[in-house]
This record gives sequence, structure tokens and C-alpha cells, in this order.
Amino acid sequence: MARRSILEYPHPRLRGYTQAVTAFDRDLGDLVDDLIDTLDATESLALSAPQVDDGRAVLVIAPRGGPSVPRTYVNPKILSKRAWGIVQESCLSLPGVVGNVLRATEIRVRACSPDGKAFETDLSGMDAVCLQHEIDHLDGKLFVDHLSIIGRLRFHAFAGRRARRRHQPA
Repeated sequence: MARRSILEYPHPRLRGYTQAVTAFDRDLGDLVDDLIDTLDATESLALSAPQVDDGRAVLVIAPRGGPSVPRTYVNPKILSKRAWGIVQESCLSLPGVVGNVLRATEIRVRACSPDGKAFETDLSGMDAVCLQHEIDHLDGKLFVDHLSIIGRLRFHAFAGRRARRRHQPA
């Protein structure tokens, strides 16, 4: 289909809540195809609809060590979390920002496939971390919201410097 542009912080869509998908139609299929094309083009691990300026609760992750086709989660909900650990995260919407976040490394999730079939699955390791990161996007959260107070202060200082550089005349 098409590669979409990635929204970057501080775009307001990144802080908005998504709407649950109710129409499992061709339009949803087009969004999923675009998310996968964009994911492939960026060589990233995961991507959510809000990052490409779409307000639906949809995300894709490229599983590690699994099938080569990214998995799609529509209206995902985490049912349980276990095995907490500190993981290093980054985000396409926050280029240049990396931080350590406390995440569950084992989760159980309920979601729908793009054709509307409900499913539950267990994820572990990086797949579990990626899914939590993308579900945060669906709720208007960014991984930097999980940083320590010092980490959040560093992020805001970094974001402020970046914004000032963008607005300086060339």
C-alpha cells in the first residue's frame, strides 16, 4: 500500500486517546497494510496507528524469532503482566531519545485480528515490551512517561533544545 509519515513529539496526536475499532472493513485493512509498509521501511520493531496520525486502536509488531509477517493487534487489552525488568527503549516518534523503563517481560493480551476475530496470546521478552510500548501509544502515553523524574527532566531539556534549533533561522 503506502508508507506513512511518522509523527514526532510534540505532535498532539501522540497524546490523544484512540477509538476502538468497530468496522473491520477494507479501510481498516488499508491502515494495517500501511502500518506494515511503514514498519518495514523504518526497520523498526513495532508501530501504532497514532504514530501515523490515525486515531484507531491498531498496532503491529514484528515478532523476534517468529513468523516474518508482522502481527496485527486491533483493540488490544493486556490481561496480565509478570516478570518485571528494566529495558532500554526508544521510539520512532522521539528520534534520538533512549531510556530505561520498567516493563513486564511476560504478558497475556486479548485483541482482534483485522478481520474481527478475537484472540488471546502470551508474549514474552522483547515482543511483550514492544506490545506494551505500542499500547501506551494507543492511550496517549510515551515511553518517556515511564522514566524516572531525572530521566523526564533530561528528556524535556533535550526536547526544548531540539525545538529551539528547529526554529532558528538557517
